[in-house]
Amino acid sequence: MDPSTRPCRIALTGGPGGGKTTAADLFRREIGDAVVIVPESATTLFSGGFPRTDDPAARRAVQTAIYHVQRNLEDVQSALYPERILICDRGTVDGAAYWPDGPDDFFAALDTTLDAERARYDAVLFFETAALGDMSIEGGNPIRVEDNAAARALDHRLRRLWSPHPRCVVVPHSASFFKKITFGLAALEGLVGEWRRKARG
Repeated sequence: MDPSTRPCRIALTGGPGGGKTTAADLFRREIGDAVVIVPESATTLFSGGFPRTDDPAARRAVQTAIYHVQRNLEDVQSALYPERILICDRGTVDGAAYWPDGPDDFFAALDTTLDAERARYDAVLFFETAALGDMSIEGGNPIRVEDNAAARALDHRLRRLWSPHPRCVVVPHSASFFKKITFGLAALEGLVGEWRRKARG
């Protein structure tokens, strides 16, 4: 990706209860107008009353909607804030981990590829779920419905999808949420600094 042609785009991903949204908000407060947050499209849709069900056909429809909302949210923020770094709370790859028929079918159904979707992002920060340490992932988010076993399974599937990205940094689970977020913020600052050095030439 040529730094001169579009804003830097960093995806924050990982299993439920990893601290992605907290890290994004803290980083925005610290950096200010240099960044803009692309909110998680699934939370946006479910909070607005979008139906949630385990029926396979319905799950395909839900993930299709989430994918298109995510892409368009990113494009809107890029157009509105062309000089800012985009911090994306999840990325378009994530839907493949929730698709009932597996990742290959997800990308085929959406007429895209895993490589093309990973390439939308200049870097990836992967926050491991707290469920890996058998800690609570509830965190006050009423939209979250996964238990710890489901969170761990999603974490593993998401990591397989994202880890081949050339700039994928893993924020490991820690018994201390403070230490984990501190590590994640430092990694995010490093990725942003790397992009800025490239942009300066």
